[in-house]
Amino acid sequence: MSIWWSLHLRCEAASVPLARRLLLGTMETAGVDPDISYDLSVALTEACANAVEHGGTRPGGGSSEAYRVTAYLDGEKCRIEVADSGPGFTGSPAARPARHDAEHGRGLCLIEELADHVRIDNKPDRGGAVVSFDKMLKWRENAPLVTAS
Repeated sequence: MSIWWSLHLRCEAASVPLARRLLLGTMETAGVDPDISYDLSVALTEACANAVEHGGTRPGGGSSEAYRVTAYLDGEKCRIEVADSGPGFTGSPAARPARHDAEHGRGLCLIEELADHVRIDNKPDRGGAVVSFDKMLKWRENAPLVTAS
């Protein structure tokens, strides 16, 4: 079973719950275990919030109006990618631990805790950041879209 979808969303806070609800609905319909769905939805929320907060400004001062979310459920794995057209990451794009009492700066670390594999990078040539992550899926008993072996 494979499901693929892609969204182009405005760099506005209201777009974040839209992406999260679409992911949760897709996973519920497919029969993904609710705990896995929740982990991925929190990671997606963090990645989208980063795109809205940091990806809305292009290098040189212009503004970017949109970011892209793509999700692939393919067999036993889900891969999610969030790409913006902002200035990208400065320095090393690896997640850096935030102070325990910080209100900002925990998103990338949280994504790394919730996903099995995370890649954080800048888009080549065009500017912008790309955060992609995957997680092995577990299925509810009698999941409707699981292919029988």
